[in-house]
Amino acid sequence: MSNMISTTSLVENKKMSNLTWFGVGGCSKYYFQPSSEENLISFLKDNQLDLPIYPLGAGSNIIIRDRGFDGIIIHFNKLKEIFIDKQGIITAYCGAMDADVARFARNHSKTGLEFLIGIPGTIGGGIKMNSGAYGSEIKNILIDVTAINKNGILKKFTVKDLQLDYRTNKLSHEWMFLKARFKSNDGSKEQIQKKMKEIIQSRKMSQPTGQKTGGSTFMNGKNFKAWELIDNSGCRGLKNGGAIISNKHCNFIINENNATATDIETLGEIVRKKVFEKTGKKLKWEIKIVGEK
Repeated sequence: MSNMISTTSLVENKKMSNLTWFGVGGCSKYYFQPSSEENLISFLKDNQLDLPIYPLGAGSNIIIRDRGFDGIIIHFNKLKEIFIDKQGIITAYCGAMDADVARFARNHSKTGLEFLIGIPGTIGGGIKMNSGAYGSEIKNILIDVTAINKNGILKKFTVKDLQLDYRTNKLSHEWMFLKARFKSNDGSKEQIQKKMKEIIQSRKMSQPTGQKTGGSTFMNGKNFKAWELIDNSGCRGLKNGGAIISNKHCNFIINENNATATDIETLGEIVRKKVFEKTGKKLKWEIKIVGEK
């Protein structure tokens, strides 16, 4: 085991709270931060640990429980290269921030990716959740994705293969997204920048930016918006421990005062219960909850 740690930079009992936007959670039994695609492939092919693997991006849409994760967290944040070919196809590694891909497209006068400026996460997480905002979503721009499994095997999947839907994809959990290709159109850099600025302003006006939050907590339904159900059920400003439902946008939970992961998860479950009692509708978590209960 000591040889594996020295040769692959596998870290034991890694504290995860400083790697998530909520700033909560226990330790991951093992933590690996690949420095390159080749490094990731090598690690997975050599890995002898029969443990679950969880890919981590920006840590923006996740609660890692206080008891931690009994497995291997692979942190993709160093795999963030973005490039463009002569046909205008943009390739981004899945550790690239959505906003950085939007800026890259703007710098190359490519339109269609502006909405990514308003999504607080990485490309990998964005594909996994089919992230969307301001009238667009990942499936509108995605061509294909290269994924990798726990054995270090690479495979390409088209956007059709993924069957992307609202905050979901149909790809087996054995695959982790590595890099993706996106289509774009020629555009005016000035108009692209104008649209991105409008999106940023809209987000600042309507959402609690700059605070310890995990983004949208619950999914919208086909005929309802989660925040409206939460508001109508009297949950705006509701507190549990150090966690609070945002007064600015009540589909956001904020770590207001040294909350634990349990505080946050419990507050979410209290909201779900109140909404169900009031409306008969069951809210589904949009935030991913990982780790041991």
